[in-house]
Amino acid sequence: MTMPVLPMREGDRPETGPSVPHVQLTQNSPDEIREELKHWMAAELPGTVIRPSEISEPGSLAFFLDGTLPPKGAVLLPPRLNAEFAHVHADGSLHLSLSIEDQRELLAKGWGERHPLYSAQINVVMLYGPRTAGELDVARTVIEASYRYATGRDRVVAQPR
Repeated sequence: MTMPVLPMREGDRPETGPSVPHVQLTQNSPDEIREELKHWMAAELPGTVIRPSEISEPGSLAFFLDGTLPPKGAVLLPPRLNAEFAHVHADGSLHLSLSIEDQRELLAKGWGERHPLYSAQINVVMLYGPRTAGELDVARTVIEASYRYATGRDRVVAQPR
């Protein structure tokens, strides 16, 4: 299952670092949008554990599977390739793993780019940090696709009472 069709991202692509650490240098997320994104991820991705990233810069909020293994064929973030599937940087951008189909959609619509070390064994793409509430909705869609790729299941949405 692939993520829904994304709208085109408005404006120019942000500048990013050309090597490691791969960070977003311009068009960073405002503090309130970045905090809302982190809060949403912490509350809405069941079966995950939050702890420091195994590969990202200090201060990044990383999301790991809670001990279960990803579906056959899924390649998550290095170094283990089967535990950490996303992390949020201090600038609001994210690195995450996605299916090839979802990567194509992300790249074609201007929402991100491949990591400088990207390969078949290093399945890492950058999702540019959301700048507005509308872009935050797009980020949630992409993160849900990463979660689905990593876990093999859809995120369960709580029903209002």
